[in-house]
Amino acid sequence: MIKSIIVNFVGIFNSRILGFIRDLLSASVLGANIYSDIFFVAFKFPNLFRRIFAEGAFTQSFLPSFAKSPYKPKFAWKVFITFLLIILGITILVNLFSYQITSILAYGFSQKAKEIAAPLVAINFWYLDLIFIVTFFASLLQYKNHFATTAFSTALLNISLIAALLYSMNLPKEKIIWYLSWAVVIGGAAQVIAHLIAAKRYKILKFLYIGAKSKKEVDLSTFKKHFLPSVFGNSTAHLSAFLDTWLASFLAAGSISYLYYANRLFQLPFALFAIAISTVLFPKITKALNNNQEKIALENMKKAFWYLFYLLIFASIVAIADAKEIVKLLFQRGAFTQKDTIETSVVLIMYMIGLVPFGLNKLFSSYLYATHRHLKAAKYSAISLGVNIVFSIALIFPLKVYGLALASSIGGIVLFFLTLKEFGFKLFINFFQKKYVLLMFLVIFGSIISAIVFKYAIIFLEGVL
Repeated sequence: MIKSIIVNFVGIFNSRILGFIRDLLSASVLGANIYSDIFFVAFKFPNLFRRIFAEGAFTQSFLPSFAKSPYKPKFAWKVFITFLLIILGITILVNLFSYQITSILAYGFSQKAKEIAAPLVAINFWYLDLIFIVTFFASLLQYKNHFATTAFSTALLNISLIAALLYSMNLPKEKIIWYLSWAVVIGGAAQVIAHLIAAKRYKILKFLYIGAKSKKEVDLSTFKKHFLPSVFGNSTAHLSAFLDTWLASFLAAGSISYLYYANRLFQLPFALFAIAISTVLFPKITKALNNNQEKIALENMKKAFWYLFYLLIFASIVAIADAKEIVKLLFQRGAFTQKDTIETSVVLIMYMIGLVPFGLNKLFSSYLYATHRHLKAAKYSAISLGVNIVFSIALIFPLKVYGLALASSIGGIVLFFLTLKEFGFKLFINFFQKKYVLLMFLVIFGSIISAIVFKYAIIFLEGVL
């Protein structure tokens, strides 16, 4: 498991570093204004579905049903073609009614801003079709214990966006966001090609060809029953961010961009640690439980929990203590001002309060999906989202953009508590052993020292430069 986690970690880390280069360029070229807000809104909807699909929802409903199917090739092919046609139909509708969809996504935008954003929303939405194909093949590759292609291919989107920014940086901002939108589609196509190459190597294409030609009937009812609850159960953090964007469209220009940049920083440790570990863990506990090996599944859960907990604690302390320095180091140049740094850093602190609960929930919800408790996970996500909505509305007036990020973290705390309750507090208490608890205090102490060292290192560098 450690080897697979490291491969996943390195691949995601590589992608996120390129993502930060992309955001650095984006902040410098576009800044935080109406044009950056327009692009982030256009990319938000397909990116929301990308995160929901690619970060567990599809895999967690597909793999358990796939593992139990007696006719796996036919089952896989039928799922693939059914979903592809549905998503293609939705994309065509979004392209036909792009202005109406944009009016919903960014209700607070002016009419002119909506008119600029509408065709960009239509272009960006094609990324959803491409990322479904990627996610489908990634699930089958995971079943074969191959994680590298999916982990490393995410960098291709960032490479495409970086190239678009470099090519168009001297053009008017209204044209730059068009280049960025087409770059999203090109990056998605590159990810599809990478997965098709890997699928051919692992004989998945041949496997699907057999399924397409097979005349056998397969039952998708169990998969369909679990899919929508799985989607909703995996979407809380992403729906929270989407809700933040929608509400922020009513606030001052730049608010959506503050949320975007802060959430990007939040997503770094979330992806590197929570997603990397839970992605590797899920197929293992699914197979163990399918073979009636509950003790092995719980032992894997315990190890994964402590790995993840230490990493999330370290990331949270450093990010909260050094939020301003981190944002300034990464983004404050060009069109991104000192005021933008201050605003984004406070939003980041509000988001980072929820990193530990959101990250650990990702781990424990995987166990619920592996034990076919999809409806329970969806129910808890609905409660969490409801809490988030209530606090967003309550806090947006006194705290404005900061309140939206804080409401998201409060929703994450509620979600983790409910998921842990369903997992079982007694099972969870068994994870605690003296050596792990002592190490936890060492991690906290080391995190505080690291935060202090990092802060003064940045101050020293600023004085030298």
